[in-house]
Amino acid sequence: MSRNKIAVVILNWNGKQLLEQFLPSVIAFSKEATIYVADNASSDDSVAYVKANFPEVKIIQNAKNGGYAKGYNDALPHVSEDIFCLLNSDIEVTENWLTPILSEFNSNPETAIIQPKILDFKQKTHFEYAGAAGGFIDKYGYLYCKGRIFQTLEEDVQQYNESSEIFWASGACLFIRKNVFTELNGFDEDFFAHQEEVDLCWRAFNAGYKTKCIPESVVFHVGGATLDSSNPRKTYLNFRNSLCMLAKNLPKGKLFPIIFSRLILDGIAALQFLIKLQFKHFLAVIKAHFHFYARLPKMLKKRGETQQKQYFQHKFIVYSYFIKGKKTYSKLS
Repeated sequence: MSRNKIAVVILNWNGKQLLEQFLPSVIAFSKEATIYVADNASSDDSVAYVKANFPEVKIIQNAKNGGYAKGYNDALPHVSEDIFCLLNSDIEVTENWLTPILSEFNSNPETAIIQPKILDFKQKTHFEYAGAAGGFIDKYGYLYCKGRIFQTLEEDVQQYNESSEIFWASGACLFIRKNVFTELNGFDEDFFAHQEEVDLCWRAFNAGYKTKCIPESVVFHVGGATLDSSNPRKTYLNFRNSLCMLAKNLPKGKLFPIIFSRLILDGIAALQFLIKLQFKHFLAVIKAHFHFYARLPKMLKKRGETQQKQYFQHKFIVYSYFIKGKKTYSKLS
């Protein structure tokens, strides 16, 4: 069997400071890979900085900033390697981080997407919000991870150190086979940013591919470097994109009952923002819903031929977490 060649592709937008901080570790610990910086039409001098200081790094310059989804869709056709690693610019990698990933791809052809174990750069003993030890989805489209449910971040005491199948891999550090990315037509650019990687993994799942977390590979993620969680824009994108993803990927019989239930649950979340006097977040949810209604016909047209019936592992994570007090992944089963 031929060995897969790997490309580490870092999407950059005005991120000179992050590249200064984290690119050296990527170069030092990624000897097996070709490293690219895909620039999303930055207005700072980050591209000039990379060219001057890291001539071994290849530069791809996108014509405009289309966010995470379009940014990678525009850049990746210029990458020839068999495996893409989509790496955030605010990630510190560790020695031999690529070895177990490549081993999995080389030995298991059905594995299409992988993420490493993602720990918090600011608190290295704990899992990081955006992915932790692998992502899952509940019946209503709420996302959670091994090591992170809502705002509860677990300490990493090797409790999730076994490689396992997951439902979605974090876009902060996502490995995918080039042929699968191409087959799935890449990311949905209508998402712009947030949950486009979950949509991609769901489409891969519906096509019969496997997504895994390989915790032997470890990275540290700063998180919130692009949009902080307190930003109403993030609230808007998360609520809008979650609904769009459900419309695209839910099994036919579940489509409208689940979306109707989710709209009611979103309404309750919006009222919570209102009670807490977080008016901008309240308005972000309302705006997300109206924009979802406008996009619904388009999203329904994007539905694939196959939707797997059993897409969720846990029925209703909101109830388990807030009512039953099950705050960690290991308590769910």
